[in-house]
Amino acid sequence: MNVYIHPTALIEPGVEIGDRTSIWDRVHIRRDTRIGHDCIVGEKTHISYDVSIGHFVKINAFVYICTSVTVEDGVMISAGCIFTNDRFPRAADPELGALRSSEPDERTLPTVVRSGATIGAGSIVGCGLTIGRFAMVGMGSLVTRSVEDFHLAVGSPARTVGYVCRCGQPFARVAPGLQAEQITHFCADCRRRYVVRKGRVCESLVATA
Repeated sequence: MNVYIHPTALIEPGVEIGDRTSIWDRVHIRRDTRIGHDCIVGEKTHISYDVSIGHFVKINAFVYICTSVTVEDGVMISAGCIFTNDRFPRAADPELGALRSSEPDERTLPTVVRSGATIGAGSIVGCGLTIGRFAMVGMGSLVTRSVEDFHLAVGSPARTVGYVCRCGQPFARVAPGLQAEQITHFCADCRRRYVVRKGRVCESLVATA
């Protein structure tokens, strides 16, 4: 298997890593996590147990991905991003007599990052959310609600401010939190066409002329 693992990386038993994936220095990957082929995991990143990561994923340095997060194919997670999985965490039981278990339970809420999405550097992603296909979350954002496909969301809390093409070029800026009624956009960079109706982005066939 053609995998690069830096000598300082800590890979626990049961981890699956696909071909041509690179794991850089001081990375810690917990048990039973699955990482696809052609991925990059940057230095000092921590990936918890039972996490699922697809193919062609870039995870930059100093990222924390907790249990119950699923990352689909072609996702970009920029440096310093943090995921969460518990809205009301406590360290100990109510009597403060013992540590609360860190195993998943009914309070553990899954988050999914759909194919092609980008999460900007320094962002914090809440739990029980979906980051849509080819969505883009701007750097330093606090994501407290799901982001729809092809939406550009920024801020604290993050709100939609426009839409993005598959190639990453933004289009059709809107006031934060509002949705465009109807827009047609042709991307000059990659020649894709989009129609936005009441905030929902639909792709058309790639133009050939």
